[in-house]
Amino acid sequence: MYKILIIEDDVILNHHLKVQLNSDGHNVLSAKTAEEGIYFLKDHPCDIAIIDLGLPDMDGVELVTKVRSLKISIPILILTARSNWEEKVRALDAGADDYLVKPFQKEELIARMNALIRRHNRIAQSTIHAENMELNLLQKKLFIFEEEIELTAFEYDILEFLVRHSCQVKSKFEILDLIYQDQSGDPNTIEVMVSRLRKKLTTAGISNPIETIRGQGYMFNLQTT
Repeated sequence: MYKILIIEDDVILNHHLKVQLNSDGHNVLSAKTAEEGIYFLKDHPCDIAIIDLGLPDMDGVELVTKVRSLKISIPILILTARSNWEEKVRALDAGADDYLVKPFQKEELIARMNALIRRHNRIAQSTIHAENMELNLLQKKLFIFEEEIELTAFEYDILEFLVRHSCQVKSKFEILDLIYQDQSGDPNTIEVMVSRLRKKLTTAGISNPIETIRGQGYMFNLQTT
């Protein structure tokens, strides 16, 4: 089951949503102001946030913008009584993932919530993060501080291999077997490619990303998520 944050100032709706979602086995936190919601998001990681647009202390769109500026990447489902499309577009542009117009049925809320969490989990499984570095496994691209770093195909393959085995020593021959499956490559080329890769990462702002373990091989030093 999921950990869900509801940010809704309507006391009755807030209570009903909490009771209904709790009865389905979810762990539900509820806030009635944007300030309280931000506190929960910072200190209590959740699977999804359900945010009302009409909060008393901050516009819901402003809250979504604030959440995204804090690098909190959970799915956000907006609740709104406003039917005009401009408000919905503003919320989506600010970083919300979907919206639901009041009044709504519990079943529709749950269906949208589940779909957003499933999509978010698929995306999360296609990326590996280490500090300010993101490796996109589907696009085979590296981003550091959200800027793409140009890598050759071999450099990318070496980096992905080391990142997938972070904090483990991998020998030149293991890397050689990865990129030259017929074992026709020269181990010295691995030194050159790792050195070039390390320089690109360091220049982009990642300190000591790949360590050379004398007589054994190489190790990606950063913890990954």
